[in-house]
Amino acid sequence: MSRLPARLLTVALAVAKTPLRRAPAAGQPVRRILVAHHLLLGDTLLLAPLLAKLAERYPDAERVVLARPGVASLFAARPYGCRVLAYDPRKLADLRLLLAEGPFDLAYVLGDNRYAWLARAAGARWIVGFAQDRPGWKNWMVDEAHPFPAAPVALADLTADLLPGAAPLPFSTTDWPLPDATVPNRPQTPYAVLHVGASTPLKQWPSQRWLALANQLRAAGITPVWSAGKGEEKLVAAINPPADQPRYCGNLSLPELAALLRGAQLLVCPDTGVAHLGKLTRTPTVALFGPGTAAIYGAGVYWQSGLYRALTVADFPCRDQPLLF
Repeated sequence: MSRLPARLLTVALAVAKTPLRRAPAAGQPVRRILVAHHLLLGDTLLLAPLLAKLAERYPDAERVVLARPGVASLFAARPYGCRVLAYDPRKLADLRLLLAEGPFDLAYVLGDNRYAWLARAAGARWIVGFAQDRPGWKNWMVDEAHPFPAAPVALADLTADLLPGAAPLPFSTTDWPLPDATVPNRPQTPYAVLHVGASTPLKQWPSQRWLALANQLRAAGITPVWSAGKGEEKLVAAINPPADQPRYCGNLSLPELAALLRGAQLLVCPDTGVAHLGKLTRTPTVALFGPGTAAIYGAGVYWQSGLYRALTVADFPCRDQPLLF
């Protein structure tokens, strides 16, 4: 489905509502807040410190968070007291639902400042984001632009810096309650989840290493459980694990995958969204970094108390992939 009708409507409404922009006055209550983005699973979960800080600063405000339809199910239990709104930019119906939610006193945009236009179209009076997105027109609706820091910082902690003040309290599993789900044929013995999929082949680990790790786990009395996303089934097939080792390849919802992780003794996976899901379930995690960097996508300060270990090469020779922002 074309995004053009939704884009044209967004631009027209954003321009029409620009005269309404104004910063929240000192001492006046902030009643409604929007967090606008179209991030993938992992980066959406990394919004947790920002959501925690908003809950601490504005406990009485209604907080609405956009999420891709496939990720929205993880917000069913209202983490940090926020309400999710599933949003697909290709669907005019989703845009109309968002427009009906407005106006908002504050909006925070993440990942791409084009969503500042969306926030303004929804009636956001003051929009906060990071500075210097490209091309420049993306920044036109950002009222409060924060520069990126000069030194690397974990992306999760960076998002919270959009809201001035002390860092939020460290993560607790009660902050982000996950929906109940049943995993079919989940092992009754101790098991480790080996999630082999990643968003790019540059992050994938060689098949022979996965198999060697699985053999070591099995020798230690831990059942290897193989996991991959939809469309990644061939990665597990290439590893060719024994038939008695469970496989969950593209057939689990995100709540089911979270339930699988909750019962695991260990999660091993590349630097991908599942590694961040393991932070929410407090699963002991080993994250394998290739062209990415643990300084940005690791535990950071917010999740520093979790059992999380990042394996990386200090001077990786090919970190020249396209910029995130």
